[in-house]
Amino acid sequence: MQFKFIVLLGLITLTIGSCRKVNQDCNNSLYPNAPAQEWFKSHNGSEEESHGHFILSCSDGGFLQVGETGEISNSTKILAVKTNSDGELLWSQEISTGNHNLGNSAMETPDGYLIFGSQNKNSSITKLNKSNGVLIWNKLTDNGGADAFEHGALTNNGIIGIGYRNAEDDNNTFFTQGDGYLTLLNNQGEKINGIQLNLAHPYRIEPYNTEYFVSGLTENAADFGLIKIDSIGNTIWMEQYGGDKADHCFGMDVAADGYVFLTGHTLSGTDNWDTYTLKISNNGDLVWESKTGNPRGFNPKFIHDEAWGIRSTVDGGCIIAAGTGDEYGRYRRRCGSQGDNSNRWHVYVIKYNSIGQIDWQRTIGGGKGIDWAGEDIDLTPNGGAIIAVDNGEFGFLLLEPFL
Repeated sequence: MQFKFIVLLGLITLTIGSCRKVNQDCNNSLYPNAPAQEWFKSHNGSEEESHGHFILSCSDGGFLQVGETGEISNSTKILAVKTNSDGELLWSQEISTGNHNLGNSAMETPDGYLIFGSQNKNSSITKLNKSNGVLIWNKLTDNGGADAFEHGALTNNGIIGIGYRNAEDDNNTFFTQGDGYLTLLNNQGEKINGIQLNLAHPYRIEPYNTEYFVSGLTENAADFGLIKIDSIGNTIWMEQYGGDKADHCFGMDVAADGYVFLTGHTLSGTDNWDTYTLKISNNGDLVWESKTGNPRGFNPKFIHDEAWGIRSTVDGGCIIAAGTGDEYGRYRRRCGSQGDNSNRWHVYVIKYNSIGQIDWQRTIGGGKGIDWAGEDIDLTPNGGAIIAVDNGEFGFLLLEPFL
């Protein structure tokens, strides 16, 4: 297996453990320059619990979050929630065909929102009206077995949808152990052609000039995978990044200068799952990598730090959204106990500069007995960030400007 671990400008791998930053508060990982929470709002669907996976900062100043309401193994509906700039509900829309439906991501077009996911175990794209969420059209494509679109991008001739088919574990919303697949569609979401991708589970596609980057998990969720393709799906190159244990890639963004940022989590060279973030050149060369975790100072063997979303920033760095916590019911703090509990999940946000150093990091919890985890992130026009929070509903968490 080939890995392009070329380090530019003499940079080295950066690893930040718990309580090693002088100004770090072991209770909430708040650096003095970390942005404060501006507000938090939460909205639910028709079922007892709802779980969001993707968030957009929209052109009208509001926010759109997409995921599901209900239990995957029983009966679920795709849920899309649109708020205004203060997080107040404008509209919500539920979409379903059969009992197995997934809302994986969304994108804004000039005349609507496209929702990528799966309905009745078939890949689906749904177009919604921006002003009221009313369904414009809903298209299902059977790409083979249990299949889904994870994400999509526009081309000059239509839409590229990426995702998987022939899923072995179709109730798993994170890694289905299927076959990566790219679908070329027209502007109405109708399939024109399909191409096998050399990834087990593609997650994100982003355009850059006339080409596209596709990222995700390789076979058996072993490594981060990154493919550069042209507008009709031909592979230009593919690279893999990671170590000798599992490396799970979920988030990607492409900066204006063509650098690619990937994030997820890793077991390679760590005590347990740590966030794993990479900056990669337009040609696939690794610029820097960082494994960062355990911000609240517990025994690292018992802590999961799981990153899901990333956005490049205008300073050449990036910001990631993650969750930090455990499900073991036991812990040993490294720092003085002040009422925190490792058997709870918190939102975990890390801001990196252009050379992979941490500008700031912090955690944000929902209070005693409440689990919060960061599922995705987008930037706001004023230099802040909006975070999708999994709190059993669709949580919207706004951070004050930091750029």
